[in-house]
Amino acid sequence: MPRYALLIEYDGAPFAGWQAQADQPSAQGAIEAALARLDKGFAAGARIAAAGRTDAGVHATGQVAHADLARDWDPFRLSEALNWHLKPAPVAILSAARVKDDFHARFSAVERRYLFRLVARRAPVTHDRGAVWQVLNALDIDAMRAGAAHLIGLHDFTTFRSTMCQSKSPVKTLDEIRIEEIEIPQGREYRFHLRARSFLHNQVRSIVGTLERVGAGSWSPDRVAEALAARDRAACGPVCPPQGLYLTGVGYPLDPFAGRNG
Repeated sequence: MPRYALLIEYDGAPFAGWQAQADQPSAQGAIEAALARLDKGFAAGARIAAAGRTDAGVHATGQVAHADLARDWDPFRLSEALNWHLKPAPVAILSAARVKDDFHARFSAVERRYLFRLVARRAPVTHDRGAVWQVLNALDIDAMRAGAAHLIGLHDFTTFRSTMCQSKSPVKTLDEIRIEEIEIPQGREYRFHLRARSFLHNQVRSIVGTLERVGAGSWSPDRVAEALAARDRAACGPVCPPQGLYLTGVGYPLDPFAGRNG
């Protein structure tokens, strides 16, 4: 059966997360239902595999999944057909590509990239409602950058992972945390870009929630290092809400979508 990689974008607001669930809507379930309508080899109950399982309310602009199909599809026609059958769900197939049988969306990945959007202003957000986390007061970006620097590299991230995390080890290498500040009408938007081979459950939201406390002046930057060293979930700052989080990209030794549009 030919294998296809899918580059996927979705609004996580109406979903209980990426992972298919029997009694709740999911991004995975929407795509699998569309595939079942298109390809006789993709029977009811068949599963696709994704690079990461985003939580309820978390968005994606660069999720990757793979599917084994019976029909030998032209990749562009496959993406077009899937997008037709996905309506009106807020899920889009940005690109499809034929890949080798040993390609695996999760296990072949060498990098994941996340973005967290945080807006600071007094007036409620309108156009970005459900797409950002909003706080009322401006943050100290230099302090947040100083706090974030303590987290770069190989560490035991027990403090910054959910107690329900199923990862065998809390030790991860965080390759990058880049924070940018953008002026918006009557406020500021802070964008946190994080990059690593893999992440623990709730790691990004735990880190951003902690750095927000630094930016607000409630924590010193050095307290982030102390929290990391504690290896204790109780030492973490607040876990920020999911709606500001986006899975923006997955890296592979060879990009299956290189040079493709659709």
